[in-house]
Amino acid sequence: MKNFEMLMPTTMKDAVESLPEERTNPLSAQATRILAGGQDLLPEMKDHLAEPDVVVNLKGVDELSGSVRNPGSEASILGTGRIHIGALTSIAALASNAEIREEYGVLSKSAESIATPQIRTQATIGGNLCQRPRCWYYRNEDTVCLKRGGDECFSYAGLNKYNAILGGGPSYIVHPSDLATALLAIGATVVTTQRALDLSEFFTLPSESDPTRENVLEPNEVIETVLLDSSLGASNGWKSTYIKFMERESFDFAISAVALMLKFDGDKISEARLCLGGVAPIPWRCESTEKLLVGRTIDDKLCEEAGEDALRGAEPLEFNEYKIPLTKSLIAKALKELA
Repeated sequence: MKNFEMLMPTTMKDAVESLPEERTNPLSAQATRILAGGQDLLPEMKDHLAEPDVVVNLKGVDELSGSVRNPGSEASILGTGRIHIGALTSIAALASNAEIREEYGVLSKSAESIATPQIRTQATIGGNLCQRPRCWYYRNEDTVCLKRGGDECFSYAGLNKYNAILGGGPSYIVHPSDLATALLAIGATVVTTQRALDLSEFFTLPSESDPTRENVLEPNEVIETVLLDSSLGASNGWKSTYIKFMERESFDFAISAVALMLKFDGDKISEARLCLGGVAPIPWRCESTEKLLVGRTIDDKLCEEAGEDALRGAEPLEFNEYKIPLTKSLIAKALKELA
């Protein structure tokens, strides 16, 4: 690991002033990086994928305190009555929070599925949303792939067992965040030091922007808070689940994942929200499938139709076609769980 200077700001103003205003060349060392829980950045630094001169540690910034809170009537225009989650909230705190568990089962289940108990106590919600891809070509310090500023995505014609089947090209990474998939289903909002963004606007496809990036954060922009839409909670009739398939039985990233939220009128679905993880460079919202589900009763036929619709645009690579039937089966499993 390269030597670096550690800054310990105590206010958000000081933290932002420590960050560069312009992007660095992806081929050069990152001059300054943000440290939250450190569960992604520190391994990147050890593997020489990131070699910052300066690391800005946010742990001392009280404005990002890791409490989950509902400001109620005194909330700002960002969301009266909405649940506010500080960016430094640990994954463990999120998973064990009683209000989250009761209102948003999809979120607590996704949090529980992440890594090991030890990592969950250190990892943060802000860091989880901003983590870098796990593709082994990107993670190999000797390989300068497209994601690291090179000219080629080596997974396209290489070992692509874990890569994207939806939304891929020119890079075929999959976004590694379980929380992102669940939060997109909930309709969460990310509040940064500069703006408020619907989570669907936060992530960026490689084909739509710079393929070295996964989100739209500016170099001197920091996530402060995540807001949850109170109208999509269990108290408003929503049922939800998160189902994740891993290569190992536990403590692993998603090969494929399904975040499903349903609202019923009797035994018929009146509203639906469906997002997929582990299959695309961003958490993947299936809006056409949501429309297909509305007004229907859950049975084997609907489960099959939903899976076919959600994976209709899939373009698998040589070694990851198995993700199509796998994801279809997870969608069917999630539907039957909520039936």
